Amino acid sequence: MTPSPTDPGPIPEAVLRGLDLSVRRRLEGLLPGDQPTPAVGVGTELAQVRAYRPGDDVRQIDWNATARTGEPHVRVHVAERSVTTWLMLDLSPSMAFGTADRLKVDVAEGIANAVGRLATRRGNRLGVMTFGGPEPRVLPPRQGRAGLHGAIEASRQFAAPELHPDESMEIAAGASRNGGRPERSELAEALRKVGSLARSRSLLVVVSDFRGPRDWVKPMRALAARHGVLALEIVDPREQELPDVGELVLADPETGRQLRVDTSSGKLRERFATEAAAERDGLARELRRSGADHAVLSTSGDWLRILARFLGGRARGRPRR
Repeated sequence: MTPSPTDPGPIPEAVLRGLDLSVRRRLEGLLPGDQPTPAVGVGTELAQVRAYRPGDDVRQIDWNATARTGEPHVRVHVAERSVTTWLMLDLSPSMAFGTADRLKVDVAEGIANAVGRLATRRGNRLGVMTFGGPEPRVLPPRQGRAGLHGAIEASRQFAAPELHPDESMEIAAGASRNGGRPERSELAEALRKVGSLARSRSLLVVVSDFRGPRDWVKPMRALAARHGVLALEIVDPREQELPDVGELVLADPETGRQLRVDTSSGKLRERFATEAAAERDGLARELRRSGADHAVLSTSGDWLRILARFLGGRARGRPRR
Protein backbone atom coordinates (compact mmCIF):
# COMPACT_ATOMS: atom_id res chain seq x y z
CA MET A 1 0.00 0.00 0.00
CA THR A 2 1.44 3.39 -1.04
CA PRO A 3 1.24 6.04 1.69
CA SER A 4 -0.50 9.30 0.94
CA PRO A 5 1.67 12.43 0.53
CA THR A 6 1.03 13.47 4.15
CA ASP A 7 1.27 9.97 5.63
CA PRO A 8 4.26 9.60 8.01
CA GLY A 9 4.91 6.32 6.21
CA PRO A 10 5.91 2.86 7.47
CA ILE A 11 8.75 2.44 9.94
CA PRO A 12 11.52 0.27 8.41
CA GLU A 13 12.39 -2.63 10.70
CA ALA A 14 16.13 -1.88 10.49
CA VAL A 15 15.56 1.71 11.64
CA LEU A 16 13.24 0.52 14.40
CA ARG A 17 15.91 -1.88 15.68
CA GLY A 18 18.40 0.99 15.83
CA LEU A 19 15.89 3.17 17.63
CA ASP A 20 15.14 0.33 20.02
CA LEU A 21 18.79 0.07 21.06
CA SER A 22 19.08 3.84 21.48
CA VAL A 23 15.90 4.12 23.52
CA ARG A 24 16.89 1.17 25.73
CA ARG A 25 20.24 2.81 26.47
CA ARG A 26 18.46 6.05 27.35
CA LEU A 27 15.93 4.29 29.57
CA GLU A 28 18.68 2.35 31.33
CA GLY A 29 20.47 5.65 31.90
CA LEU A 30 17.52 6.86 33.94
CA LEU A 31 18.24 4.29 36.65
CA PRO A 32 20.50 5.45 39.50
CA GLY A 33 24.17 5.03 38.57
CA ASP A 34 23.25 3.67 35.13
CA GLN A 35 23.57 0.21 36.69
CA PRO A 36 21.09 -2.67 37.11
CA THR A 37 19.21 -2.58 40.38
CA PRO A 38 20.84 -4.66 43.15
CA ALA A 39 17.48 -6.20 43.99
CA VAL A 40 17.04 -9.82 43.00
CA GLY A 41 13.98 -11.51 41.63
CA VAL A 42 12.40 -12.25 38.27
CA GLY A 43 14.61 -11.04 35.43
CA THR A 44 16.98 -12.07 32.65
CA GLU A 45 20.41 -11.25 34.13
CA LEU A 46 21.93 -13.86 36.45
CA ALA A 47 22.83 -12.53 39.91
CA GLN A 48 23.99 -15.73 41.63
CA VAL A 49 23.56 -19.48 42.02
CA ARG A 50 22.95 -20.53 45.62
CA ALA A 51 21.67 -23.45 47.67
CA TYR A 52 17.94 -24.07 47.54
CA ARG A 53 15.90 -22.66 50.44
CA PRO A 54 12.35 -23.59 51.44
CA GLY A 55 9.97 -21.37 49.50
CA ASP A 56 12.23 -20.93 46.45
CA ASP A 57 10.61 -21.35 43.03
CA VAL A 58 11.44 -24.87 41.87
CA ARG A 59 11.39 -23.60 38.27
CA GLN A 60 14.62 -21.73 39.05
CA ILE A 61 16.57 -24.86 40.02
CA ASP A 62 19.98 -24.99 38.30
CA TRP A 63 20.27 -28.68 37.44
CA ASN A 64 23.95 -28.47 36.48
CA ALA A 65 24.95 -27.00 39.85
CA THR A 66 22.65 -29.47 41.59
CA ALA A 67 24.34 -32.40 39.82
CA ARG A 68 27.83 -31.13 40.62
CA THR A 69 27.22 -30.53 44.32
CA GLY A 70 24.68 -33.21 45.06
CA GLU A 71 22.43 -30.55 46.67
CA PRO A 72 19.65 -28.54 45.01
CA HIS A 73 20.72 -25.09 43.86
CA VAL A 74 18.66 -22.28 42.30
CA ARG A 75 19.48 -19.47 39.87
CA VAL A 76 18.69 -15.97 41.17
CA HIS A 77 18.31 -13.18 38.62
CA VAL A 78 18.58 -9.41 38.79
CA ALA A 79 15.11 -7.97 39.12
CA GLU A 80 13.94 -5.90 36.16
CA ARG A 81 12.55 -2.45 36.84
CA SER A 82 10.13 -0.86 34.42
CA VAL A 83 10.68 2.70 33.28
CA THR A 84 7.82 5.03 32.43
CA THR A 85 7.88 7.27 29.37
CA TRP A 86 5.51 10.23 29.05
CA LEU A 87 4.72 11.28 25.47
CA MET A 88 3.50 14.89 25.29
CA LEU A 89 1.82 15.77 21.96
CA ASP A 90 1.11 19.28 20.71
CA LEU A 91 -2.25 19.40 18.88
CA SER A 92 -2.48 23.18 18.55
CA PRO A 93 -3.66 24.82 15.28
CA SER A 94 -0.12 25.57 14.03
CA MET A 95 0.51 21.80 13.85
CA ALA A 96 -1.98 21.60 10.94
CA PHE A 97 0.55 23.22 8.65
CA GLY A 98 2.83 21.60 6.06
CA THR A 99 4.07 22.61 2.62
CA ALA A 100 6.59 19.81 2.02
CA ASP A 101 6.07 16.03 2.20
CA ARG A 102 3.55 16.03 5.05
CA LEU A 103 1.91 18.08 7.79
CA LYS A 104 3.53 18.71 11.15
CA VAL A 105 0.81 16.70 12.85
CA ASP A 106 1.65 13.76 10.55
CA VAL A 107 5.25 13.84 11.79
CA ALA A 108 3.90 13.94 15.35
CA GLU A 109 1.79 10.86 14.61
CA GLY A 110 4.84 9.05 13.24
CA ILE A 111 6.84 9.94 16.36
CA ALA A 112 3.99 8.68 18.55
CA ASN A 113 4.06 5.39 16.63
CA ALA A 114 7.85 4.96 16.91
CA VAL A 115 8.17 6.06 20.54
CA GLY A 116 5.06 4.07 21.48
CA ARG A 117 6.43 0.85 19.99
CA LEU A 118 9.75 1.25 21.75
CA ALA A 119 8.63 2.63 25.11
CA THR A 120 6.16 -0.22 25.75
CA ARG A 121 8.61 -3.08 25.23
CA ARG A 122 10.09 -5.23 27.99
CA GLY A 123 7.47 -4.31 30.54
CA ASN A 124 8.07 -0.55 30.30
CA ARG A 125 5.06 1.76 30.39
CA LEU A 126 3.90 4.68 28.27
CA GLY A 127 1.69 7.56 29.39
CA VAL A 128 0.31 10.14 26.94
CA MET A 129 -0.67 13.78 27.39
CA THR A 130 -2.02 16.06 24.66
CA PHE A 131 -2.16 19.84 24.84
CA GLY A 132 -3.14 22.74 22.60
CA GLY A 133 -6.19 21.00 21.16
CA PRO A 134 -9.85 21.55 22.00
CA GLU A 135 -9.86 18.66 24.48
CA PRO A 136 -6.53 18.01 26.26
CA ARG A 137 -6.20 14.36 27.24
CA VAL A 138 -4.22 12.39 29.80
CA LEU A 139 -3.80 8.64 29.33
CA PRO A 140 -2.20 6.97 32.37
CA PRO A 141 0.95 4.89 31.82
CA ARG A 142 0.21 1.46 30.38
CA GLN A 143 2.24 -1.47 29.11
CA GLY A 144 2.22 -3.24 25.76
CA ARG A 145 -0.44 -2.74 23.11
CA ALA A 146 -2.65 -0.66 25.40
CA GLY A 147 0.08 1.98 25.79
CA LEU A 148 0.96 1.92 22.08
CA HIS A 149 -2.63 2.19 20.89
CA GLY A 150 -3.25 5.03 23.32
CA ALA A 151 -0.33 7.00 21.85
CA ILE A 152 -1.44 6.49 18.25
CA GLU A 153 -5.08 7.25 19.03
CA ALA A 154 -4.15 10.46 20.87
CA SER A 155 -1.99 11.66 17.96
CA ARG A 156 -4.97 11.32 15.63
CA GLN A 157 -7.33 13.45 17.73
CA PHE A 158 -6.25 16.57 15.86
CA ALA A 159 -8.81 17.61 13.22
CA ALA A 160 -6.75 19.47 10.63
CA PRO A 161 -8.76 22.12 8.78
CA GLU A 162 -9.30 21.89 5.04
CA LEU A 163 -6.79 24.36 3.58
CA HIS A 164 -6.01 25.45 0.05
CA PRO A 165 -2.22 25.20 -0.58
CA ASP A 166 -1.94 29.01 -0.88
CA GLU A 167 -3.80 29.45 2.39
CA SER A 168 -1.51 26.94 4.08
CA MET A 169 1.50 28.93 2.95
CA GLU A 170 0.02 32.13 4.29
CA ILE A 171 -0.68 30.56 7.67
CA ALA A 172 2.87 29.21 7.91
CA ALA A 173 4.40 32.58 7.31
CA GLY A 174 2.17 34.22 9.90
CA ALA A 175 2.95 31.50 12.43
CA SER A 176 6.67 32.20 12.36
CA ARG A 177 6.35 35.85 13.34
CA ASN A 178 6.89 37.03 16.89
CA GLY A 179 3.83 39.27 17.12
CA GLY A 180 0.34 38.26 18.13
CA ARG A 181 1.28 35.45 20.49
CA PRO A 182 -1.23 34.40 23.12
CA GLU A 183 -0.33 35.50 26.64
CA ARG A 184 0.09 31.95 27.97
CA SER A 185 1.10 28.66 26.39
CA GLU A 186 -0.71 25.42 27.06
CA LEU A 187 2.65 23.64 27.03
CA ALA A 188 3.61 25.27 30.34
CA GLU A 189 0.45 23.99 32.01
CA ALA A 190 0.94 20.52 30.48
CA LEU A 191 4.50 20.35 31.84
CA ARG A 192 3.31 21.27 35.32
CA LYS A 193 0.61 18.62 35.13
CA VAL A 194 2.95 15.84 33.97
CA GLY A 195 5.36 16.89 36.74
CA SER A 196 2.67 16.12 39.30
CA LEU A 197 1.91 12.76 37.66
CA ALA A 198 5.45 11.48 37.05
CA ARG A 199 6.42 10.61 40.61
CA SER A 200 9.23 8.20 39.75
CA ARG A 201 12.14 9.08 37.45
CA SER A 202 10.81 8.98 33.90
CA LEU A 203 11.59 9.88 30.31
CA LEU A 204 9.52 12.83 28.97
CA VAL A 205 9.22 13.23 25.19
CA VAL A 206 7.76 16.61 24.17
CA VAL A 207 6.62 16.75 20.53
CA SER A 208 5.78 20.31 19.44
CA ASP A 209 6.61 23.18 17.09
CA PHE A 210 7.10 25.33 20.23
CA ARG A 211 5.16 28.29 18.81
CA GLY A 212 3.93 30.87 21.27
CA PRO A 213 5.24 32.35 24.52
CA ARG A 214 8.12 30.66 26.29
CA ASP A 215 6.60 30.52 29.72
CA TRP A 216 7.33 26.77 29.62
CA VAL A 217 11.06 27.30 30.34
CA LYS A 218 10.80 27.26 34.15
CA PRO A 219 8.57 24.13 34.42
CA MET A 220 10.72 22.32 31.83
CA ARG A 221 13.87 23.14 33.81
CA ALA A 222 12.23 21.77 36.95
CA LEU A 223 11.31 18.55 35.13
CA ALA A 224 14.77 18.14 33.58
CA ALA A 225 16.28 18.24 37.08
CA ARG A 226 14.36 15.06 37.96
CA HIS A 227 13.68 13.31 34.63
CA GLY A 228 15.16 12.81 31.19
CA VAL A 229 13.56 15.29 28.77
CA LEU A 230 13.59 15.09 24.96
CA ALA A 231 12.29 18.12 23.07
CA LEU A 232 11.40 17.13 19.49
CA GLU A 233 10.75 20.31 17.50
CA ILE A 234 8.76 19.96 14.26
CA VAL A 235 9.33 22.59 11.58
CA ASP A 236 8.38 23.30 7.97
CA PRO A 237 10.67 24.92 5.35
CA ARG A 238 8.16 27.71 4.65
CA GLU A 239 8.41 28.87 8.26
CA GLN A 240 12.02 29.85 7.66
CA GLU A 241 11.70 31.70 4.35
CA LEU A 242 8.99 33.39 2.27
CA PRO A 243 8.53 32.43 -1.40
CA ASP A 244 8.33 35.11 -4.07
CA VAL A 245 4.63 34.82 -4.93
CA GLY A 246 3.46 38.44 -4.83
CA GLU A 247 0.96 39.78 -2.30
CA LEU A 248 -0.11 37.52 0.57
CA VAL A 249 -2.39 37.92 3.55
CA LEU A 250 -0.52 36.23 6.38
CA ALA A 251 -2.59 34.77 9.21
CA ASP A 252 -1.43 33.49 12.59
CA PRO A 253 -3.38 30.26 13.29
CA GLU A 254 -3.01 30.68 17.04
CA THR A 255 -4.44 34.21 17.31
CA GLY A 256 -6.13 34.95 13.97
CA ARG A 257 -4.01 38.08 13.52
CA GLN A 258 -3.59 38.98 9.81
CA LEU A 259 -1.00 40.98 7.89
CA ARG A 260 -0.85 41.84 4.17
CA VAL A 261 2.66 41.69 2.67
CA ASP A 262 4.29 41.85 -0.76
CA THR A 263 6.61 38.84 -1.01
CA SER A 264 8.13 40.14 -4.27
CA SER A 265 10.24 42.44 -2.08
CA GLY A 266 13.70 40.94 -1.65
CA LYS A 267 14.35 43.01 1.47
CA LEU A 268 11.14 41.69 3.07
CA ARG A 269 12.04 38.07 2.33
CA GLU A 270 15.56 38.59 3.69
CA ARG A 271 14.25 40.25 6.86
CA PHE A 272 11.70 37.47 7.35
CA ALA A 273 14.39 34.77 7.01
CA THR A 274 16.71 36.60 9.40
CA GLU A 275 14.05 37.03 12.08
CA ALA A 276 12.78 33.46 11.68
CA ALA A 277 16.32 32.08 12.08
CA ALA A 278 16.93 34.26 15.14
CA GLU A 279 13.69 33.06 16.71
CA ARG A 280 14.54 29.38 16.23
CA ASP A 281 18.12 29.92 17.46
CA GLY A 282 16.70 31.55 20.57
CA LEU A 283 14.39 28.59 21.08
CA ALA A 284 17.31 26.16 20.80
CA ARG A 285 19.23 28.12 23.46
CA GLU A 286 16.23 28.12 25.81
CA LEU A 287 15.80 24.36 25.43
CA ARG A 288 19.48 23.71 26.12
CA ARG A 289 19.40 25.95 29.19
CA SER A 290 16.36 24.11 30.47
CA GLY A 291 18.33 20.84 30.42
CA ALA A 292 16.37 19.17 27.61
CA ASP A 293 17.93 17.31 24.69
CA HIS A 294 16.74 19.02 21.50
CA ALA A 295 16.23 17.67 17.97
CA VAL A 296 14.68 19.37 14.94
CA LEU A 297 12.49 17.23 12.65
CA SER A 298 11.13 18.64 9.40
CA THR A 299 8.01 17.99 7.34
CA SER A 300 10.49 17.60 4.48
CA GLY A 301 12.68 14.53 4.09
CA ASP A 302 13.27 11.48 6.29
CA TRP A 303 12.43 12.63 9.83
CA LEU A 304 12.73 9.08 11.19
CA ARG A 305 16.39 8.67 10.33
CA ILE A 306 17.14 12.08 11.82
CA LEU A 307 15.39 10.93 15.01
CA ALA A 308 17.40 7.70 15.00
CA ARG A 309 20.72 9.57 14.64
CA PHE A 310 19.71 11.98 17.41
CA LEU A 311 18.83 9.21 19.86
CA GLY A 312 21.92 7.24 18.92
CA GLY A 313 24.16 10.26 19.54
CA ARG A 314 22.56 10.99 22.91
CA ALA A 315 22.79 7.33 23.93
CA ARG A 316 26.54 7.34 23.22
CA GLY A 317 26.96 10.47 25.30
CA ARG A 318 27.85 12.93 22.54
CA PRO A 319 27.76 16.57 23.59
CA ARG A 320 24.69 18.59 22.70
CA ARG A 321 24.87 20.70 19.57
